[in-house]
Amino acid sequence: MLAGLALLLLGADRTVREAGELALYYGVSGFFVGVTVISIGTSIPEMTTSLYGAYYGAGDLVVGNVVGSETAQITLAIGIVAMISPIVAERRNVVLYGGAMVLAMIIMILTLEDGITRSEGFLMMLAYAIFVHDLYSNEGGKEITEEVIGEQRPPSKTVPWIVAGLGLVVAGGYLLVTNAADLARTLGVPAYLLGLLIGLGTTTPEIAVAGVAAKRGDGGISVGSLLGSNITDPVFSLGIGALVADVTVTDPAAVYLSAGYMLGVSGLVLGLLYWRRGITRRTAVLCMLAYLPAFVFL
Repeated sequence: MLAGLALLLLGADRTVREAGELALYYGVSGFFVGVTVISIGTSIPEMTTSLYGAYYGAGDLVVGNVVGSETAQITLAIGIVAMISPIVAERRNVVLYGGAMVLAMIIMILTLEDGITRSEGFLMMLAYAIFVHDLYSNEGGKEITEEVIGEQRPPSKTVPWIVAGLGLVVAGGYLLVTNAADLARTLGVPAYLLGLLIGLGTTTPEIAVAGVAAKRGDGGISVGSLLGSNITDPVFSLGIGALVADVTVTDPAAVYLSAGYMLGVSGLVLGLLYWRRGITRRTAVLCMLAYLPAFVFL
């Protein structure tokens, strides 16, 4: 299972970076790369887990992974990045991205009671695509693209890595989901619990992307790049899994507790971002500590 997680993360990171470089090499705009490769690409681990999980009927694992990833990103990811370099945020962007993130979380919670069907999954993906297009049309995707992609390289160097990265994603996702389901049965623990813990691992690409940019001293780390995948995962990642098979959880009432904490802590961090116009190193500690109670609600 751990080997699968490692392959999944490595493959996703390589695929996103190399695909972005290939697109820019052929003159594709930074806007388009930001909308497609970067916005959706950093959520490849969650999407892959969702696809395999839905196929194998592991809906608890799928939803647990998304909730765990969302909670880790809004607390740990933002805290770690702010510790490296304080985050500066415009209130307008906090309202825009934060509002979209909260709405995506609410949609996910509302669809869990009777499961996510194929038609609902398609509508969730469609709504996300329309939102992202409109958002980047107004905001532009160049800034986020620059945070991920460095020097452009020719196709002879990028294409082999893209193929290799996708191969790692496929193999890693299969190993992760199938062995996680077996492990849950062997240990006698709920698959949802294991999914929450795996979510901490699948959020690594988002932390790495924003963290590397902060370490380089780039002042352009935007609220969008930090919250973007938190908009993607609840609707697009779950929606793409539902296209394969209905995504259902064994006990929706048990999920609402941890999902409710995810929603509550998101409101707390967004409040800090809005009130303080960013996250300082002092408030970064508060954000990271806010992740710890998540284990109480497992």
